[in-house]
Amino acid sequence: MNKKVAIKIMFFLLGTILIFHLLIFTEQIPYDKVWAGRLNSVEEMKSFETFSILINIFMVLVLLIKYKLLKSGKTNKAIDILIWVFVVFFALNTLGNLFAKSLIELILGSFLTLACSILCFIIVKK
Repeated sequence: MNKKVAIKIMFFLLGTILIFHLLIFTEQIPYDKVWAGRLNSVEEMKSFETFSILINIFMVLVLLIKYKLLKSGKTNKAIDILIWVFVVFFALNTLGNLFAKSLIELILGSFLTLACSILCFIIVKK
């Protein structure tokens, strides 16, 4: 798989994840079914979801810059370092999802974050 295809898949996955978090934020999805079942109040959910939405938007922006760099044949060390951070972030998130109380989060969340970690690795490897 080439880097541009991996980035396009990541755009799709992150877009889907953003929609998911917006549905949680607007309480269309019950907050007790996410975050490994550890959220105790709507206020706690709002702060966790706000942070998550902002992180996901940041990742989309970084990947958009990487995509434009790939198209132009240029590189940027800072962007590559950030994507390496994403690799580690998604790998750690995969481990966290393995301890989720919800079976859906355990299976789907673990698969999704593992896939994102692998895709980010493909995007950033030499």
